[in-house]
Amino acid sequence: MHAGDHGHVHRHADGTVHSHAHGGEHARGHAPGVGGDLDYGTGPARAHAPGMSQSRMVQIEQDILAKNNTYARANRAWFDERGIFALNLVSSPGSGKTTLLVKTIEALRGKLAITVVEGDQQTSVDAERIRATGVPALQINTGKGCHLDAHMVGHALQRLQPAEASLFLIENVGNLVCPAAFDLGEQHKVAILSVTEGEDKPLKYPDMFRAAEVMLLNKCDLLPYLDFNADLAEENARKVNPKLTVFRVSATSGDGMAAWLDWIEKGLEAQRGKRAESVDALKRRVAELERQLAAK
Repeated sequence: MHAGDHGHVHRHADGTVHSHAHGGEHARGHAPGVGGDLDYGTGPARAHAPGMSQSRMVQIEQDILAKNNTYARANRAWFDERGIFALNLVSSPGSGKTTLLVKTIEALRGKLAITVVEGDQQTSVDAERIRATGVPALQINTGKGCHLDAHMVGHALQRLQPAEASLFLIENVGNLVCPAAFDLGEQHKVAILSVTEGEDKPLKYPDMFRAAEVMLLNKCDLLPYLDFNADLAEENARKVNPKLTVFRVSATSGDGMAAWLDWIEKGLEAQRGKRAESVDALKRRVAELERQLAAK
């Protein structure tokens, strides 16, 4: 199977695929001994595990995600019934996610009730930072796990019992890959990219930026000191997800935070309104049933 003028794509018996350059005349000008790039993401599973076929990997992924999605639907219904606005914050490690959460909580805690779930492989350091702001926070340690799942969040809801019509914030494990596939029942995924990372992160990790509805470009106070093109970062993110809402913020200086906070308050207001509509619809249904019974 030809990959173009300069290489071949080979599929192995287990379904994995890789490409390499032509030999002979076509190899002239290439770095000696490299022989082309390897791509293990082109099979049906878009991943690779030694000794496991692509079909088996797809089946395992479908089974895991199906169970997770069942829990996620239950979480979402739980949030909707109570008018709770739930956000799932995702990023790579070091993006300033916890600091951003702390500043968000400090700005909003006088206006609305807030509850937080913190996800990390080990330690309760981040949960302790959140608790220091005065709001309830539950730490979930995932051990070797690289993301939170909806079952974990369901258990956290049972323990935390967030107030009705409140804000529920989930800080996922620092990872731009695995959390993209796992719906936790949130209303929105919020991807955080800091200007100390590369502008090409959205292109390198497209699944995450495709799954998110909002991107926070954080640490913008450092832009004068860095060779980082914020316009290019936004452009790359919108190549992956044209509908992405982007806020440029600095949790440290507070620049841009007002727009982010306003977006949260409007989202919570909409979630409360949806709940009120559901309650009104239920009352109308009950009244209709009572009328029908009285007429018999």
